[in-house]
This record gives sequence, C-alpha cells and structure tokens, in this order.
Amino acid sequence: MQSLQEQYDLVVIGSGLAGMTAANILGRAKHKVLLLEQHFQLGGLATTFKRPGGIIFDVSLHGFPVGMIKSCKRYWNAEIAERITQLPKIRFDNPQFQIETTFDREDFTKLLIEKFQIPAENVVGFFDKARSMSHYDNANLTARQLFEEFFPGRMDVVRLLMEPITYANGSTLDDPALTYGIVFSNFMSKGVYTFQGGTDVLIDLMEAELKKNGVDIVRSANVSRIVCNAKKINSVIFRTKDGEKTIRCKSVLSNANLKGTIFDMVGKEQFADDFIEEAEAVRLNNSSTQVYIALSKGYMLDENRCGDLLFTSTAPEFSSEKLLDKNITSRTFSFYYPKTRPGTDRCYIVSSTNAHYDDWNGLDAEEYARRKSELTEQTLDYLEKYVPEVRQNLDWTEAATPRTFERYTKHWGGSSFGTKYEGLAVSRGLPQQIEGLFHSGSVGIIMSGWLGAVNYGVIAANDVDAFLLG
Repeated sequence: MQSLQEQYDLVVIGSGLAGMTAANILGRAKHKVLLLEQHFQLGGLATTFKRPGGIIFDVSLHGFPVGMIKSCKRYWNAEIAERITQLPKIRFDNPQFQIETTFDREDFTKLLIEKFQIPAENVVGFFDKARSMSHYDNANLTARQLFEEFFPGRMDVVRLLMEPITYANGSTLDDPALTYGIVFSNFMSKGVYTFQGGTDVLIDLMEAELKKNGVDIVRSANVSRIVCNAKKINSVIFRTKDGEKTIRCKSVLSNANLKGTIFDMVGKEQFADDFIEEAEAVRLNNSSTQVYIALSKGYMLDENRCGDLLFTSTAPEFSSEKLLDKNITSRTFSFYYPKTRPGTDRCYIVSSTNAHYDDWNGLDAEEYARRKSELTEQTLDYLEKYVPEVRQNLDWTEAATPRTFERYTKHWGGSSFGTKYEGLAVSRGLPQQIEGLFHSGSVGIIMSGWLGAVNYGVIAANDVDAFLLG
C-alpha cells in the first residue's frame, strides 16, 4: 500500500464525478484529502473498459448539457473544459414521429410550432416554466400534470420532451415536475455535449489534477466501516490487497449509494429513529442494460443516417413503464465516431435500455448468460434498420445488466441514477445526524447525470469546507 498520512481532514469514499470534484476543490483549498475507490479505475459510471485489439468502450451514454463546460473550467481546469464539444445530431424514430434536432430551445420551439402544430404561447409558456423551476418549488406537481397544462392530450409531444430525460436520469411522468424541468432546461439551453477524446482521457486528466492539488488516491479500497464516536466522525476502515487499514479523519464525504452509506457503512444505530424511517422510505431509482458494440477497423458509420444519439422505440406511445419492461420496446443508441476519440479508425455503438434490477437478480448462471446473449442478439437485429451491415462488421459485442452495475459500483439494486426525489433531503440531512458526515452523488433525480453529479460535488465540497473551517 502507498504511504498514507495517519489522519486526513477529509476521506472521500467513491470516485464518481461528484466525489472527484469535491476532492479536487478541497485539495485545492489545501485541506488534506484521501480519495478511496473500491474499483481499480476511477470515475464511477463515468469510466471505460478495454478489450483485446485496442477496443475501448465508454461505459455510459455520452451526452450532457453545456453547463459542463463552465463547471469543468471552474472546478477542474481549462484543458478539460476545452475538450467538451457539441453533439449536433439527436434523432428520434418511433411510431409517432421521425425527426432530427440539435436539441436546443430554438430548434425545439420551431419543431413544436411547425411540425407538432402547438400554439406558440403554449411552447413559450412551457419552456419558461421549466426554466424557472428550482429545488424550492412545489414537489407535488408531477411531470404528467406539467405536460397536461401546456400540451393536453398530446402524448406525441410528451414523448419528444420526456423520453431523452428519462434516459438521462430515470425520471417518470409521476415524479415531481421540478426533477424533470431542471434537467430538461439545462439541456435546452444549448443542446447536448460530449467529451472529445473519450472518458478515459477525461478521467486521466482529472486524476492528474487531483494529484497536482495534493489529493492522495487509493484504488481497490473496499470501505467496510465509517466509524463514529459520540455522533462525530472518527475514522474509516477499508481493506486492500495489503490488508485492513484504519485512517482517522475529521470528516467523510460518501460518494457511494445513499442507502449503502447509511445502512452498510455507518449503521442505522448511529442515527435518530425518525431519520432512519425517512431513509428506509427512500426509493431506489432504476437501473439499465447496455450492449457494447465495436465495429471492424476502417468500417465507418454513416453519420447522416445514424446521428450522434438515436432514441428509438416500437411502442405506440411513450410510457415510463414500457421503458423499464424486460420485453424491450425502446433503445437509445450512442454512436462513437473517430472524431469522438481522435486517433482511432474504429466506430463504436452503445445501446442502452432502462431496466428493473429484479428482472435480472436471482437468475441462475445458465439463464443469466442466455438472457444476456438474447439481449445482444435482439439489439443487433434492431440495429440493422440503421446499420444494415452491422453483423458483417463486428469485432466485439458485450452486454451489461443491473447485476453488472451492482458488481462494479456496489449501488443497491444496481441503480444507475441513485434514488428518487426524496433521497435528496436524506442526503442533505446527514451532517445534522453525524457531525462531519456528508454525501454527494446521484440522488433525487436532479443530482444525476454527469453535470448533476459534478455540481452536487461542488455543493458538498462547500459544506465540507465550511465545516472544516468552522
């Protein structure tokens, strides 16, 4: 094990974008920070994996709002911010419509008025209301009610406006409208963006910045306990290949699953009974399946035909339930061209579908393998509509399920998006229960996706900084 200090101002558990961002800010502020990651790679779901022949896959979909540029420039560095570039071709193909858009307010306004024949005042009113939403708004108004206010009876419009956000953070029509509106308006400002060079380059640059700012990093560090004495943080116990280690610290920021933090690492006995009741009532968000496809070297996808992101469905209309059904009707395809990862002559495709953990948990090894193979074959069958030669130009295919995400992230239920809305209050309430205990990450649907995670890391870092200086 590398040489570590006996005590730190802060131990960050988990190196998702929220955890890394908080660690970087606090390291830059000259606090002594230790970052622990249970996987051998940093990044959480913002990471990559490699396969023979130089194949490298980005684990998650590669789209986030333009606000990522500002956040990265301010809380990371200019080199990272300058690599963020727009994805101009966002396509929809379903029984109700087929369109291509730059996914910004100007283009969506034109589409809604001209193609969908929505009165201009309804369109403007919807965008303005979504843009004005904040965490302090009425959480009783649902997304379904918001759409009914401006687009009554227009499920085709609901599909256009809702489907991408459901893929981005797990929102459903019955979740609070503010959890939809805040995320949607972020994307609507200037469209969808990605990191040029691949997620591996992003994480490498972030790791270099962390080390520059004095953050100590330990990979393959499995935290077994956050130790509290008299309702105060005392230390963190973790295990690596070199054995068990206890590190004393003034504070802990968990970037792990919220429920896992409370019930597994701290222990319910450390919290007030009413807080535990609130925490137990927090619902986990859904998980997802992915099919990773590497095409033969030199075989180039038709960008005009595929676009950058493709939202497809065979369902007659939008349904949050159908998006999660094991009998898949909807898929989102991310197309990676050499321009996305300069220096390569290979194209990649990642297919993503929202999924229930329970549909995959409990399967025996044989049935699990069969279901994964079936998922891959069905995805390739479906993809042939857009890439007819896909089967003749395959170098690698691989499927991931909610069990995969559970294994590599330790998220309860393999949750891709943390918890539902009520999880945000519990996450924010941890410091009032235990002095020096903080949490950040994918919670409350609002704080999910790459930009949400980074920004929640900023919020948490400010809280930790105030605690340490107070």
